[in-house]
Amino acid sequence: TMEAVESVLDEAMAQEMFTSSVLHRISGIVSSQLMLDQMLGEIVGLAAQVTGCDACLVYLVEGESEFVLRASLVPHASDIGNLRIKIGEGVTGWVAEHQSPVALSSHAAGDPRSKIFPTLVEDTYEAFLSVPVVNRGRAIGVVNIHHREAHEHTPQEISILSFIGEQMGGAIAKSLLEEENARLAEETAEMKRQLEMRKSVERAKGILQRRHNMTEEEAYLRMRNESRRLRRPMKDLADAIILSEELTRKENGASLA
Repeated sequence: TMEAVESVLDEAMAQEMFTSSVLHRISGIVSSQLMLDQMLGEIVGLAAQVTGCDACLVYLVEGESEFVLRASLVPHASDIGNLRIKIGEGVTGWVAEHQSPVALSSHAAGDPRSKIFPTLVEDTYEAFLSVPVVNRGRAIGVVNIHHREAHEHTPQEISILSFIGEQMGGAIAKSLLEEENARLAEETAEMKRQLEMRKSVERAKGILQRRHNMTEEEAYLRMRNESRRLRRPMKDLADAIILSEELTRKENGASLA
């Protein structure tokens, strides 16, 4: 009947408008200047909107062959940044390895590729959809969608979620690179601080050895004990000893003059 045809057309139009809205939002996220965690939060929210899921988890690559949980629709405070999956491990690792989505409409835990993590209640849910996040031919992440009850994933859900993984890949890869560069810069700064501390401590030890006729070990133990007593870092104590020595030398020099 005409009413049935109009109903189908209305539904098709609604789906098209919804898809267009989702694509527009993806474009906005990609072009934004969001921090990585904010971007992942947007992806989780968008995935939940598209699929009506009960849970969404996002894993990102760390190193060469490991993926770490970085975002979740349901709070996982102790697991974020800690729960790790190797490439090829579980369905998530399989999706990363093969760069291909997996849709399981029911009894997802029974899939031979599945790996159950005791801390993730999502692993006990019935339906599961997993898509890769890809950049330049490499899987840099995986988005997992969970439904408590059996759920037949529509071609639209799978294609939109896959599209999210494809489009977000570049932006996420850029953020991961910035994050890695910041980590390396902090490591370099920390190494420099440690080197400066060792140099100061060595110099201060030498001063104490000369002043008090101590062995190197005795000088170190005195500094360590004094550091603990004053509750000040060894570097501060060493710098104070060096400053005292320099002031004494200047005073002696002025006296001689």
